[in-house]
Amino acid sequence: MKWSTIIALERGPLHAKALPPFASLRAFEAVGRSGGIRKAAASLGLDHAVVSRHIKMIEDWFGVPLFQRTGGRLYLTEAGQDYHGRVSAALMELASATHELQQTRRDGPLQLWCVPGFAAQWLTHRVAEFEDIFPSDRVEVRPTDATADLLMLEADMDIRFYGDGWPPRPGGKGLRFVELARPPIMAVASPKFVAGLNKIESAADLAALPLLHEEHDRQWASWLRLNGVPMDGPIAGPLLWHAHLAIAAARAGRGIALASNYLVEQDLADGTLVELKFPGNRRAVIGSYMLVTREDRWDYPVVRRFRRFLQAKVRERG
Repeated sequence: MKWSTIIALERGPLHAKALPPFASLRAFEAVGRSGGIRKAAASLGLDHAVVSRHIKMIEDWFGVPLFQRTGGRLYLTEAGQDYHGRVSAALMELASATHELQQTRRDGPLQLWCVPGFAAQWLTHRVAEFEDIFPSDRVEVRPTDATADLLMLEADMDIRFYGDGWPPRPGGKGLRFVELARPPIMAVASPKFVAGLNKIESAADLAALPLLHEEHDRQWASWLRLNGVPMDGPIAGPLLWHAHLAIAAARAGRGIALASNYLVEQDLADGTLVELKFPGNRRAVIGSYMLVTREDRWDYPVVRRFRRFLQAKVRERG
């Protein structure tokens, strides 16, 4: 056995230097199969110059010629033929495994992560309606403030609120997103809390009251600024970390929370919360609920159906 083989086996079959670059392997397989640089480039969706560089790279990596050039056509050398057969088989197996995994995800329930408040107060009812209309489709909702790693297949979709002008932002390489809803935000508190207040003349008076925050004070800073009260420093008040906990604290009389109709529509109807109103008060739009999915899953039938269903339901609200 050659020393190079012994060393490679001792390091393990998948150590960092055990394989040439994957892009070069793909180019090598495609050129060997098609017999030409341009044909291979077309099948891979690459420029022919890029494929040429990959072929040179893999031949340099091995230090032996894998092709011989005759009459403008490339032919595999004896070493190239043996290696090409094994690379083709490995890539076919990889493609087959990928297809099987994708098919499993297509056939299984749609996995959706969503911010808890929106999930509990609005989304779950829409999911039930969707499954009534499309009985062959199933949607599993995980309420969480953690953003799903869609590229690592933690979920098929992710819905959460993204504020204007503060991180994080939705999307990224390999992801696609759409604005689902851009709701006006109101200040809410319990009737008992409001009854104990002096008359509120402006948003500046509101800024001096107990304000309930989620994970930071940026929501309140944006809302107050849009109501004519710029806030330069930190805004005091407890952090509740979740929208539904901030709303629960407001319900319990601990202070004033910010919320959209998506989160407190039933509370307002039941009278457990009321909207604080004062001269010049206006509901302010400070961000959007965004639906994010992998770019390669954007047009999966169930993903497309559910996305369009939610968009239609949002439009119905006006």
